[in-house]
Amino acid sequence: MNSPRLRLLGCLAVPLLAACGTEPSEVVPTPPTYACCEGLDVDKPYQPGQALTVRWTVESPDEPGSTSPQVELAARLTGPFGTVDDLKAATAVPGLVTFTAAPVRPTGTPGERPVSTIVIGPDTQPGFYDLTTSVIGEGNTTTSGSSIVEVAPKP
Repeated sequence: MNSPRLRLLGCLAVPLLAACGTEPSEVVPTPPTYACCEGLDVDKPYQPGQALTVRWTVESPDEPGSTSPQVELAARLTGPFGTVDDLKAATAVPGLVTFTAAPVRPTGTPGERPVSTIVIGPDTQPGFYDLTTSVIGEGNTTTSGSSIVEVAPKP
């Protein structure tokens, strides 16, 4: 006779006991994010033999204790294109050259200012170049951006 009551009591007590034993979920801090680049890096003409410095913008979270994700910052410069429209329309143009910066792996330290440096070859032809930047994260997820850089003729 008491069997249905015991089952009912068991059904009510088990979920309550399970809820008492769970630990609150841990809040994971938001890591810093990286974006390219400061306007001064791309809004001026460069000359063959100069170095293009890409200053990465770091957006740090407000939470203390956040850690940097394992990311790699990449930058490359490809051209020359005769006009900006040629650059935007081009898919595969013969005679293009690419200059690549060494990969940067930021630590996420507060105040860190990652920098990529691309050396423009001394014999580089003048024209418009596509600056492609990428943030490669865990699992090879990639966020990319593109800017136009002008390489002017030597004086």
